[in-house]
Amino acid sequence: MNTSPATDFAQRLLEESGLTSSHEPIDVVLVSDLLEKDYRLDGRLGRLATEKDDTFRLRTDTSDYLVKVSPPDEAETVVQFQTATMRYLESSAPHLPVQRVKLTVAGDDSVAIRLSDGRIRILRVFDFVAGVVLAQTNPEAQQLAKAGEMLGRLDEALKAFGHPADGRGLVWDIRHFHQLTGLVQYTTDPEHRRLAREVFWLFDEAVVPRLSDLETQVIHGDFSPYNVVVDPKSHDHFVTGVIDFGDTVRSAVIFDPAVPMANLLGRTPDQPWRDACTFVTGYQRQRPIKTSELPLLPVAALARLTLRALLTNWRAVRAPERREYLLGHAKDDWVNVERALAVSVDDVIAQLREARHGHA
Repeated sequence: MNTSPATDFAQRLLEESGLTSSHEPIDVVLVSDLLEKDYRLDGRLGRLATEKDDTFRLRTDTSDYLVKVSPPDEAETVVQFQTATMRYLESSAPHLPVQRVKLTVAGDDSVAIRLSDGRIRILRVFDFVAGVVLAQTNPEAQQLAKAGEMLGRLDEALKAFGHPADGRGLVWDIRHFHQLTGLVQYTTDPEHRRLAREVFWLFDEAVVPRLSDLETQVIHGDFSPYNVVVDPKSHDHFVTGVIDFGDTVRSAVIFDPAVPMANLLGRTPDQPWRDACTFVTGYQRQRPIKTSELPLLPVAALARLTLRALLTNWRAVRAPERREYLLGHAKDDWVNVERALAVSVDDVIAQLREARHGHA
């Protein structure tokens, strides 16, 4: 059967993102042996639910660690890029609360595991960042702005960073959204399909013509409420940790704040964009968005939320063992897309401009 170039591109992007292979859980005994041999770490390993890799919490007598084993189909260079980003921030911006990479006893960033079929999986160990993730809190406006400031500081720190693999193909990278219309067929609800097509139209009209001239750099790529550790009782030092650099990529700068915006849409149903705009207000205190690019931000946020809703159904069918995890992270997406679309993009842009003017 012949496929279109768009379909081929989408399939290749999904493959490069590690989302097409069936999940193969790593043997926990093998992980324990490698931790003892290469890190001199011994303790209790507990498996954690994650998107595509194998992740464990290691509890030793003295400390806790996060252990990650990359998916079988994720390129070694991509894993090295993720690690290099974290190491760069540790040296160039040590004041930022970014999760740290623990070295092996030989001084390496990771350990390669060769599977029986010849493929390589990469084991890495990180400091465990204790605390509450943003998703489990009910932040006030000042706290949301502080979270925005943290992402702004992170992007500012990454301005000069580059890596040979930073141009990786990543399905979550919003710059590819318009090439993924085929995902609509996996959504059975006619109303959800209608919402998706409306967002695709907005993106085609506003963002696609500008893609080639947007300011780009390496970005975190997934500053979601599940990757931001916070102190709910603090206002000045609200964010205590930034974790999970698995979606790090070189892309348009505005696509980084678009991710947390997407996650905040609809949080206050009567004012669906309020919290998202508050976050961006904080972001711009540290990393001002170009005047010409600011109007694209609401559409990018809508695209990200729609993309997650579309990919969730597609992935839940392909990976039933992770269905509960996947659907749990995206259970309200279509409702929030609908709420957000009820407000005109021009009104949201006006909110963003007003907020920037008020905090200039």
